[in-house]
Amino acid sequence: MADTTPRTPDAAPRTPDAVPRTPDTAPRTPDSPSAAAELERFRALRHAHVVGARGPLALVNTQWVDSPQPIWGVPGTWEPTPAGVSGLRVTAAASDGIVVDGDLVDGSVLVSGDDAITPSSVRFSDTVTGTVVANDDRTSWALRIWDAASPDIGRFGEIDAFPHDPAWVVTAEFVRSEEGAQVDIRHQADLELSRPKPLPGVIRVTLGGVDHELVAFPAGQGDRLQLVFSDGTTGDSTYSVGRFLFPTPSDDGTIVLDFNRAVLPPCAFSYAFNCPVPPPQNRLTVAVEAGEKTVLDTAGAPLHG
Repeated sequence: MADTTPRTPDAAPRTPDAVPRTPDTAPRTPDSPSAAAELERFRALRHAHVVGARGPLALVNTQWVDSPQPIWGVPGTWEPTPAGVSGLRVTAAASDGIVVDGDLVDGSVLVSGDDAITPSSVRFSDTVTGTVVANDDRTSWALRIWDAASPDIGRFGEIDAFPHDPAWVVTAEFVRSEEGAQVDIRHQADLELSRPKPLPGVIRVTLGGVDHELVAFPAGQGDRLQLVFSDGTTGDSTYSVGRFLFPTPSDDGTIVLDFNRAVLPPCAFSYAFNCPVPPPQNRLTVAVEAGEKTVLDTAGAPLHG
């Protein structure tokens, strides 16, 4: 049985971890009785996700592979693939018990990355699985180890959050950028690196009497955006790195920012993630007392220090 005790990786992960899964259940009317009920449903779905087999609490290691090497917590020797080939190659004996795409490995096989048409599935035991992820320019790959029985899942109590407040559902103006516009984003594990992201537009909004032009980048497919922000609660009553919000612009040039749906980044749940930090434009001074606060253990204390 593999040792899957969580640890802080020796080297910072080089792929950004930006988009946690968030239920798409935005309330229609922010001050309606159903809005608070829908928020509770949203939070129940969030809880179910974070404790899942591929939820953030299950991630116990992210290890980048630049040369043939063992991977902490799992068997086999892992090595890079030739240029232009997605993923990693693993060499193992049948006795190691590694199953890739349904077949027991006995020799050397390709483990396709998340950028492949069909990414590979990897199983090490009944609870431990793996996925291969690429960096931004698809030149390097890492193996991620997920443990559905990780100690952090056992210690997890709840995501502490503010109560629903309709005052924090704000309609803002979305101004589209010129084609090709970008914004530089940094990540908490390697702040010295700047990663350019597409900039679909800026969000003009007044919060706490202060005018802002917030920047957001695409959150996967479709028009949904990812807003990475900090505010007057950050590092005090809310997580120290910041929080995420996932709004979608409307065709009429408006965008609704429902801060009740602000969520914690994956790195709040596992040290094996490398999350974006708020760019200067998104560092608010007003205290946004809405959304998720921090991760608590079963005793009501912070899960990670």
